[in-house]
Amino acid sequence: MTRILIVEDHALVREALAHTLARLGEGVECVEAKGSEEALAQLEESADWDLAVIDLMLPDLNGFGLLAVLARRFPDVPAIVVSALDDSATIRRAMRGGASGFVSKASSGEVLRSAVRCVLEGGIYAPSEPEGGAKRSGAPASERFGLTAGQTRVMELLAQGKSNREIADLLGLSEGTVKVHMSAIFRALHVSSRAQALIVIARHGPRL
Repeated sequence: MTRILIVEDHALVREALAHTLARLGEGVECVEAKGSEEALAQLEESADWDLAVIDLMLPDLNGFGLLAVLARRFPDVPAIVVSALDDSATIRRAMRGGASGFVSKASSGEVLRSAVRCVLEGGIYAPSEPEGGAKRSGAPASERFGLTAGQTRVMELLAQGKSNREIADLLGLSEGTVKVHMSAIFRALHVSSRAQALIVIARHGPRL
């Protein structure tokens, strides 16, 4: 049994990562944690861990801090950082901070699985340069995806992990109107689910 701890604060992204890693084959168990404190509690509860896959932008202790704690308290558990922040300086900082691998959220599922296989075999995985970085644009989301101002506001809240009901309450809209906006966003991003939309948004970096 290979046990992988996924540390990511957005539930839909956690689920997408777990689904991707489950395709490594039989005998893979993915356990999810929404922040560093929950992750450390999971690690304390059992010593039977093979890998931690962590985001950098966590709501409590950030990913760099978590890497430092892992290196100090759980040195036998290697970690792979999976982040939308994939510039060279961030990659170097993560690797120097104790990560055994770094995968951009712009990468494919197969790249992530390859990185996991490499690290589980005792190797180090890091991109030679930021993946997808050259494809990014500094233009706002409305220009990049052809969205209206209303759709852009909905997408910004979607990126924060808000539900349709929460988005409706925050923007003073009906839930039906939010669903209409969400359908338009999915078409613009060429996706069919919230999880896929979050991954596409992550590819374009934290700035919407």
